[in-house]
Amino acid sequence: MSNLGKFLIITGSVLVILGLGLVIFSRFKIPFLVRLPGDIFIQKKNFTFYFPLATSIVISVILSLVLYLISKIQK
Repeated sequence: MSNLGKFLIITGSVLVILGLGLVIFSRFKIPFLVRLPGDIFIQKKNFTFYFPLATSIVISVILSLVLYLISKIQK
Protein backbone atom coordinates (compact mmCIF):
# COMPACT_ATOMS: atom_id res chain seq x y z
CA MET A 1 0.00 0.00 0.00
CA SER A 2 2.86 2.41 0.65
CA ASN A 3 3.95 2.16 -3.00
CA LEU A 4 0.46 3.10 -4.14
CA GLY A 5 0.44 6.08 -1.78
CA LYS A 6 3.79 7.30 -3.07
CA PHE A 7 2.63 6.86 -6.65
CA LEU A 8 -0.53 8.87 -6.01
CA ILE A 9 1.40 11.66 -4.29
CA ILE A 10 3.91 11.89 -7.14
CA THR A 11 1.17 11.75 -9.78
CA GLY A 12 -0.82 14.45 -7.99
CA SER A 13 2.24 16.65 -7.67
CA VAL A 14 3.01 16.29 -11.37
CA LEU A 15 -0.59 17.16 -12.26
CA VAL A 16 -0.52 20.25 -10.03
CA ILE A 17 2.74 21.40 -11.63
CA LEU A 18 1.34 20.82 -15.12
CA GLY A 19 -1.85 22.68 -14.22
CA LEU A 20 0.09 25.64 -12.86
CA GLY A 21 2.23 25.64 -15.99
CA LEU A 22 -0.85 25.70 -18.19
CA VAL A 23 -2.34 28.58 -16.22
CA ILE A 24 0.90 30.57 -16.34
CA PHE A 25 1.67 29.88 -20.01
CA SER A 26 -1.92 30.22 -21.26
CA ARG A 27 -1.27 33.87 -21.94
CA PHE A 28 1.51 32.97 -24.36
CA LYS A 29 0.55 31.49 -27.71
CA ILE A 30 2.47 28.26 -28.15
CA PRO A 31 2.47 27.80 -31.93
CA PHE A 32 2.46 23.99 -32.02
CA LEU A 33 -0.39 23.65 -29.50
CA VAL A 34 -2.78 26.35 -30.68
CA ARG A 35 -4.78 24.70 -33.44
CA LEU A 36 -3.46 21.72 -35.30
CA PRO A 37 -4.94 20.46 -38.54
CA GLY A 38 -7.40 17.82 -37.39
CA ASP A 39 -8.82 19.81 -34.50
CA ILE A 40 -12.57 20.26 -34.83
CA PHE A 41 -13.69 23.89 -34.70
CA ILE A 42 -17.27 24.91 -35.48
CA GLN A 43 -18.42 28.49 -35.09
CA LYS A 44 -22.00 29.57 -35.68
CA LYS A 45 -23.89 32.71 -34.82
CA ASN A 46 -24.27 32.12 -31.05
CA PHE A 47 -22.39 28.84 -30.75
CA THR A 48 -18.74 27.82 -30.72
CA PHE A 49 -17.52 24.24 -30.48
CA TYR A 50 -13.85 23.32 -30.27
CA PHE A 51 -12.61 19.76 -29.86
CA PRO A 52 -8.80 19.43 -29.99
CA LEU A 53 -8.65 15.95 -31.52
CA ALA A 54 -5.22 16.19 -33.15
CA THR A 55 -3.76 18.04 -30.16
CA SER A 56 -5.05 15.33 -27.82
CA ILE A 57 -3.44 12.62 -29.96
CA VAL A 58 -0.09 14.45 -30.04
CA ILE A 59 -0.10 14.97 -26.27
CA SER A 60 -1.06 11.33 -25.73
CA VAL A 61 1.81 10.09 -27.89
CA ILE A 62 4.31 12.36 -26.13
CA LEU A 63 3.13 11.31 -22.67
CA SER A 64 3.20 7.64 -23.68
CA LEU A 65 6.80 7.97 -24.87
CA VAL A 66 7.85 9.80 -21.69
CA LEU A 67 6.20 7.21 -19.44
CA TYR A 68 7.71 4.37 -21.49
CA LEU A 69 11.18 5.87 -21.11
CA ILE A 70 10.67 6.40 -17.38
CA SER A 71 9.61 2.77 -16.96
CA LYS A 72 12.70 1.57 -18.86
CA ILE A 73 15.01 3.71 -16.72
CA GLN A 74 13.57 2.34 -13.47
CA LYS A 75 14.18 -1.31 -14.44
